[in-house]
Amino acid sequence: MGLVSDAKAARKVLRNALRSRTTRRELAERIAAEGTGEPERIEILVYFADTRVNLYQIRQWYAPLAELAATHPVTIVTRSPGATMRMKDESPVPVVYARKVTDLEALVGRHDVRIVFYVNQNTKNFQMFRYGRMWHVFINHGESDKMYMTTNQFKAYDYAFVAGQAARDRLANKLWGYDVAAKTLPIGRPQADHFAGEVPYPHDERTVVLYAPTWEGDRPAAAYGSIATHGVALADAVLASPAHRLVYRPHPRSGVIDRAYREANRRIIAAIAAANAADPSAQHVFDDGPTLGWQLADADVAITDISAMVYDRLAVGKPILVTRPASPDAEVDEQGYLGAAEWLRAEDAPQVLAAVDRVLNDESARSALAFWSNHHFGDTSPGAATARFHAAVEQLFTEWDRFADLHAADRRTSESDPFDDDEDDEGLPDSGD
Repeated sequence: MGLVSDAKAARKVLRNALRSRTTRRELAERIAAEGTGEPERIEILVYFADTRVNLYQIRQWYAPLAELAATHPVTIVTRSPGATMRMKDESPVPVVYARKVTDLEALVGRHDVRIVFYVNQNTKNFQMFRYGRMWHVFINHGESDKMYMTTNQFKAYDYAFVAGQAARDRLANKLWGYDVAAKTLPIGRPQADHFAGEVPYPHDERTVVLYAPTWEGDRPAAAYGSIATHGVALADAVLASPAHRLVYRPHPRSGVIDRAYREANRRIIAAIAAANAADPSAQHVFDDGPTLGWQLADADVAITDISAMVYDRLAVGKPILVTRPASPDAEVDEQGYLGAAEWLRAEDAPQVLAAVDRVLNDESARSALAFWSNHHFGDTSPGAATARFHAAVEQLFTEWDRFADLHAADRRTSESDPFDDDEDDEGLPDSGD
């Protein structure tokens, strides 16, 4: 079995390497024909070193970044050829590919970059941290009570833009020696001001239930995914009801590790197709599109796992059910919203419609929801989060100007590392390239 596994792994690495070389060649041809896409001026860089599989992390920032670019020129710098090809087609702000660290260094050298945003904790972020005449700011790709939200990696950044008081409390409780008051700036959820996409079903008498589970996780402590434990029974119950409509939006990585999880995901997708074939007026939805917004804003009830989707929905202030992880190893921090959440346990998934009715109509559940929405995001009225986002940026620009004046006489020195000749992610497993 060991030899067979080794052979499969070797073939996978080879396939990824060949696919990446092909994509890199196609990107090189495109750049030769269209140019690099680098604008004349860059004040804010968004550093995205990940591959296509994690594009969802940057996509949710497209609209806020496009609006910010009207005031300060914004450019996304990428390190993966496949992700770059996709983003050049869809990003509303310029996308520049830096294959090598020396390319990154040259790009930084051509512009007075004030701020660098990071949406994840990719290890290649460290290659960008070396540049000192700019603020390195973690903006994350969501708000949640996952263990990811309190990683010690927060200390690597000059600042972090966080959603609200709940995030500050979480960091203060978990990180030793981290100055939360000085290093975090609450901005709410500016993405909620840009929820996009058109609802693909009629507004009729059906109660719309959004089921948006996360993936199975890559370690026991992060085993929050519910597709294999709750999903099939939950979906079957909603699909069987003539009074309900299911919108199923699984995480893009669902089933990449666990075969049972992958098969359960396929069963739900097939069940949706079968239900629509039996009753075309039902218009249940399997949603794997790049646009996130209408799902959260329109659904009457959302069912999510412990993930950023809980908090994206909380920013809307509409009813939520959270699946309780079936694994005893999954870490559940109940000090915040999860301590008051409406839980859906695996054994209760077949009776999910009763839980849907409860969160829709129980006044105490709705009052608790309103409290926690404010605690996590502050003012959620339209435009409020965007205003806080822009104000935080302006605050850092003012700080940049102050430090630039203090160090105006400093001699510019190279910040390169002669031992770092790293390139993009050619041939890495699961690279998507």
